[in-house]
Amino acid sequence: MGRMPVPNGAPERETAADAALMARVCWYYFKEGQTQEDIAQRLGLTRKRINRILSEARTSGFVQIAIDSSVSICADLEMRLVDRFGLRRAIVVPSPHPQLDVRAVVGAAAGQFISDHLREGERLGITWGGTINAAAANVLRRRAQNNSVVLLCGGLAKSTNVNPYDNAAMFARALDATCFYLTAPMFAATRELRDALVASDPVRTVLAMTRQLDMALLSAVDLSNQSKALEYGVISRELWRSLREAGAVGDICGHYLRSDGTPVDHPLAARTVNPPLDELRQVRQLVLAAGGRQKVSIIHAAMKARLCHVLITDEDAAAGLLGGAR
Repeated sequence: MGRMPVPNGAPERETAADAALMARVCWYYFKEGQTQEDIAQRLGLTRKRINRILSEARTSGFVQIAIDSSVSICADLEMRLVDRFGLRRAIVVPSPHPQLDVRAVVGAAAGQFISDHLREGERLGITWGGTINAAAANVLRRRAQNNSVVLLCGGLAKSTNVNPYDNAAMFARALDATCFYLTAPMFAATRELRDALVASDPVRTVLAMTRQLDMALLSAVDLSNQSKALEYGVISRELWRSLREAGAVGDICGHYLRSDGTPVDHPLAARTVNPPLDELRQVRQLVLAAGGRQKVSIIHAAMKARLCHVLITDEDAAAGLLGGAR
C-alpha cells in the first residue's frame, strides 16, 4: 500500500496510520458487507486504493479467512486419494483461475491445518517456498503456547517470498514461537564444505531436532518447465537439466527423487544441507502442501518415499494423481 511522504520523518506514526486505515477498510468490507465503491466514497479514497488495501490485508495475514474444515468442498477426491495412497488424510481445495497462483490457495489451507492441529508445546518443522509463505500468512495468531519452529533447510542469499529464513520468521511471529534456523546455505559449494557445516555445532544441533518434531510442513519443488526453483534462480538451467537427466522429478526438503520415490544419485545431493530421509520419515505427522498439475510427479514420488501422511492439494493435482480429469 503506497504511503504519502510525511514531514520530519515520522515512520512510526505513518505505519500506525496505515494499519488503522487497513483495519477500518477491512471492517467495513468484511464485517459490514459494504462494497469497495461504498467504502471509497465513505473514506474519500479511490476504489483502486481500497482494492489494493484489501489485497494487501489478505496476503500479509492482516485478514485471515477460516473455512469450517469439517465441511469438505471436494470430499470425493479426498476419499479417493486416501484410499489410493494410504494417507491419513487428504485436503483438496478448488483450483484457482489459471492466471492466479495455486500456491496461495493451497498455502491458505495448509495454514488453517497447522492452526487446527499444532498443539501447545509442539515443534513444527518447515521447508521453503511460496506455498510455505502463504501458509505462514494464514496461520491463526496465537500467544504463549510454547511452540517451536525448526527450519529444515539452509538459506538463500536473496530475500523473496520463497526465502527459507523469511518463511520461518513469519511462522514464528504468527505462533509466538521460538525459531531455530539452519545457519548454512541451502547448497554448499563442495561436498567437503557441506560435511564441515553439518558437523559444526550450530547446524548439527538444529538438524538433530528433526527427530523431536511433532509435525513437519513440507513443500514439493517440481522440475517442470514451470519450476519456481528455476524461475527464482535457486538452481541454474544447467543444474535443472542434469537433475532431470539423472531421473529426478523434483525434491522434498532437498531430497531429489525419482518417480518411484527413490533418491537420485546426483552431485547436488552431496552438497545439500538438510536432514536425512530416514529422520524425516520418523516425524509423527508429515504434511505435504503442493498444488498444480506440474507438481503431480513429485507429489506422487513423495508419497512413494513415505514422506506424506497428510496431503493438502488442489483439484487439478488431485485429478492428475488419480489419473483422470476433474
